[in-house]
Amino acid sequence: MDLVPALEEPLKKVLGPPTAKVMAESLGLHTVGDLLHHYPRRYEERGQLTHLADLPMDEHVTVVAMVADARLHTFASARAPRGKGQRLEVTITDGSGRLQLVFFGNGVHKPHKELLPGTRAMFAGKVSLFNRRLQLAHPAYELLRGDSEETVETWAGALIPIYPATAKLESWKIGKAIQTVLPRAQEALDPLPATLREGRGLVTLPEALLKIHQPHTKADIADARSRLKWDEAFVLQVALARRRHADAQLPAVARKPKPDGLLTAFDGRLPFTLTDGQRKVSKEIFDDLATDHPMHRLLQGEVGSGKTMVALRAMLATVDAGGQAAMLAPTEVLAQQHHRSVVEMMGELAEGGMLGGSEHATKVVLLTGSMGTAARRQAMLDLATGEAGIVIGTHALIEDKVQFHDLGLVVVDEQHRFGVEQRDALRGKGKQPPHLLVMTATPIPRTVAMTVFGDLETSVLDQLPAGRSPIASHVVPAADKPHFLARAWERVREEVGKGHQAYVVCPRIGDEEDDPKKSGKNKSPEDEAEKRPPLAVLDVADQLAKGPLHGLRVEVLHGRMHPDDKDAVMRRFAAGDTDVLVATTVIEVGVNVPNATAMVIMDADRFGVSQLHQLRGRVGRGSAPGLCLLVTEMPEASAARERLNAVASTLDGFELSRIDLEQRREGDVLGQAQSGARTSLRVLAVIEDEDVIAEAREEAAAVVAADPELTDLPALRTALDALLDEEREQYLEKG
Repeated sequence: MDLVPALEEPLKKVLGPPTAKVMAESLGLHTVGDLLHHYPRRYEERGQLTHLADLPMDEHVTVVAMVADARLHTFASARAPRGKGQRLEVTITDGSGRLQLVFFGNGVHKPHKELLPGTRAMFAGKVSLFNRRLQLAHPAYELLRGDSEETVETWAGALIPIYPATAKLESWKIGKAIQTVLPRAQEALDPLPATLREGRGLVTLPEALLKIHQPHTKADIADARSRLKWDEAFVLQVALARRRHADAQLPAVARKPKPDGLLTAFDGRLPFTLTDGQRKVSKEIFDDLATDHPMHRLLQGEVGSGKTMVALRAMLATVDAGGQAAMLAPTEVLAQQHHRSVVEMMGELAEGGMLGGSEHATKVVLLTGSMGTAARRQAMLDLATGEAGIVIGTHALIEDKVQFHDLGLVVVDEQHRFGVEQRDALRGKGKQPPHLLVMTATPIPRTVAMTVFGDLETSVLDQLPAGRSPIASHVVPAADKPHFLARAWERVREEVGKGHQAYVVCPRIGDEEDDPKKSGKNKSPEDEAEKRPPLAVLDVADQLAKGPLHGLRVEVLHGRMHPDDKDAVMRRFAAGDTDVLVATTVIEVGVNVPNATAMVIMDADRFGVSQLHQLRGRVGRGSAPGLCLLVTEMPEASAARERLNAVASTLDGFELSRIDLEQRREGDVLGQAQSGARTSLRVLAVIEDEDVIAEAREEAAAVVAADPELTDLPALRTALDALLDEEREQYLEKG
């Protein structure tokens, strides 16, 4: 947040062009304000040193340690055949472990003089493995000298900020640059209203910046962090509160269902009763639809919690009230599937204008990019005349040529697959802004929902409908225990023997051109498993059909097939004519085949936690129990295996989404959700700082209600403008 003109001075004026260039290229820092908001990642106390015992491989690290031993070796090499080659080996220690540093050639002279036993220094470099020992080759280092006036105690207790650094810019160089610009922190404008700041006992912004970069005590760091967290949470929540406020001013047509119309007729033919959760969420939606400003609601529900049913009832209510409803699906497979299941659920109610249709009936049309010209023209005609009350489609719905008679409700399935622009284009097709219902089966922790979808009201479906079966999940360590993998294929044969079906999921299709650049160096030292390309659908299907699943009916499904072929494969699988479907993640969302009971996910470590949970939700949709096997070659102690163990240990999507978030940084989550805009979160952790976010939301709502234009809070306006650089501004505008 480049807060004010004083902090907008370009770094090249202050630090000189070479340093400024590296800062801009490596860290995206351009102004004094950017640099002041580049906070330390952690702090080292000189007396209490980094744990050398748990250094991560292949990462750039900064450690504070003491030289235990330094030895100069000479050796013969091609360059120095007479044994004149020189290698300096320095062993450093921090009490927890030892680490070897090596310097070669002419690079040995300076460290040989300076790195004497007993010397303390900060070392930075990339951790590598040599002869099974961790080492830093040619690390940069900065000697830590206590000034003669300082006592040993104060020197040892000083806090050294360690900054997020890069190979070109060590942490201490960033620290020195920050010391140069730190006096300008006094001129930072404070975005928090004074009453809020004093009421919560927060320090001023200049003081917070000073304390985060130059702390004397741990209490200083805590003061600074709690203040800076509030800045981030509050400014973001003000942006979202202003969005909600602006939306509330928009006009919309209230859509109230007729007492004995289409919705009543539909409810009357349901063979089951709705769950309490479905009834509660439906009431929230119907209340919103009945108001004369647009509904903006996020419906999140566990895989299989019956979101589609809730959405369909909202669509029927809209048709009852004289409007049309559109459902936007991310893929053709899913749009066709939704269309098929909606028509099945509605029966004669979906046969508007046809013989045998009910008196309340409407027409339900499908619109996708690959439809034939005649079918497409008919669908578009039905929409323009109002003959069709419900349309289900892909991006094809958004095209300019598509006109609606009276669009009243837009349902977006799997929100994270759509750009904001696409939602916006569809919303623009109503005479007045239509109501909007966004659905996601990726459970989102409450705080993330408040941060990412803060402009939407949230409804949660966490109850599974009756008749859903439990899913057992197991990790299959193919490298450690190959016989486990053989057993997995036996289990698939057993399920097929009982009359059921199975999915096998692979990360890749297998007809890609091999990219020589990608197959070169692989950075992760985890294991050979990392080095080979991910398993591919076409290869695996072939191997299974000839090997462990010989004799079963095996088919493939992936994104590059022709849409008609995809649909034909899905129809055969749904009809039970295929035993095993080997597919990519195209089946991740919305595919509903109750007879499929087993799923084997190959190279499961290549998928994210939420994605695995989504995929697993495709089995156990009928009365027979589901089985999900996560196959991996990653070693037991690896982070990838921990992630898979977490997925296998719980079916609670909200719990998994927390794990997922803790493992990825929030920035990824927010960055993705905010259409690629840079995340503004530096000290705020979405999971840990739940209270701050919730309180900031309340404060922001109060501030915006009292002063929507922020006329009396110029500093907050400035901070907001900095947060909402143009990309963000458009993102929030389009919502």
